[in-house]
Amino acid sequence: MNTREIVEKYYEYANAGKWDAWCDLFTEDAIYDEQLAGRIQGRETLRGMMRGFPDVYAKFVNAPKHFVVDSNHAAVISHISALASKFQNEPIEAEAVLYVEIENGKIKYAANYHDSKPFKPFLKQIGVE
Repeated sequence: MNTREIVEKYYEYANAGKWDAWCDLFTEDAIYDEQLAGRIQGRETLRGMMRGFPDVYAKFVNAPKHFVVDSNHAAVISHISALASKFQNEPIEAEAVLYVEIENGKIKYAANYHDSKPFKPFLKQIGVE
């Protein structure tokens, strides 16, 4: 897969809840700087974290709106629509940006950025406010 295809799969798998396939897009030693979770190091650490994702979100859609691809780098602007499992009456709507670096057909580094305020229902649910 080329860089664009990898990033498209990132969103396809995430939106389908195919978290194992999503994690397989990353290198074994990948680093993911995630807005709410902080720095995640290693694909298996990421995989363990994503196993709990369906328990904390009743709904999660991250819809890509614009891709910028340059060789083995990409940035994507997207819109997140979600519902925290325990606070489904408080919708989460946020614009987001994802940046990735690809190495040998896998995501070596990823970082996402978004306003954390819309995620208040999620943070409240996990006891972080």
